[in-house]
Amino acid sequence: MTTVDHGFDDPSADVLTQAAAAFGLLASPARLHIVWALAQGESDVTGLAERVGGALPAVSQHLTKLKLAGLVRSRREGRRQVYFVDADEQAAVVDVVRLMVGRLSDGAAPARHLRGI
Repeated sequence: MTTVDHGFDDPSADVLTQAAAAFGLLASPARLHIVWALAQGESDVTGLAERVGGALPAVSQHLTKLKLAGLVRSRREGRRQVYFVDADEQAAVVDVVRLMVGRLSDGAAPARHLRGI
């Protein structure tokens, strides 16, 4: 981190680039839905595809990207791969997703104000 005159610590350009890439992945409605679903509980790719209404190969590709970004983890259970959000490592990201999606679901409309920005 870089210290500026005011004593605040700013993240490095590399850290900001990595964070922007992770948030960029969440800019996809399908990926956001997957993270939302996994924040509610773990699932395999078939269950996620059914829940989010996506084709199995597309959901699998989204999961691969989310996994590479460190937003989603997986473990093997027999022949199935079970996906989940690591609450310890990704608690803040999951909180942001829950807050934004929850507010919009409750009728708040900040997205209308953000379109075109």
